[in-house]
Amino acid sequence: MFEERSGWVTFAGIMLLIGGVLNVIYGIAAIGNSSFFVNDARYVFSGLNGWGWITLVLGIFQLFAAFSLWSGGLYGRIFGVLAASLSALAALLAIPAYPFWSLAVFAIDIIIIHQIAIHGTEGRGARARARTTSPSAARSQTGDSVGTR
Repeated sequence: MFEERSGWVTFAGIMLLIGGVLNVIYGIAAIGNSSFFVNDARYVFSGLNGWGWITLVLGIFQLFAAFSLWSGGLYGRIFGVLAASLSALAALLAIPAYPFWSLAVFAIDIIIIHQIAIHGTEGRGARARARTTSPSAARSQTGDSVGTR
């Protein structure tokens, strides 16, 4: 049966998908030593090529997280928060390469984490409410009660 999903979780999934696609593109560009990036930037861990591989793997991780989030369930939400958290940390560490873009990605990742954490179970139907509440509360929501016969 069709269950309506939360618009905020859908928004977070779409933002993860967009961020993942952009990270894959930027990762490939950094691996290929594109002139798009700042030439004399000093990185925390390695050079531009190393950050390109990190960004590429992180982008693929974000793509999987977006689809996992859309499938519903607890693991999708955990996967989505983990992917957005890693992306936020990588964005802060990549400030020397592209400062304004890094801060924008960091802000988007914080919004994704917030929306998944706050609105992660909205619109999941009676099945999700039954999992988050006690069995007696779930019966009272559906109108079933013990001892009415």
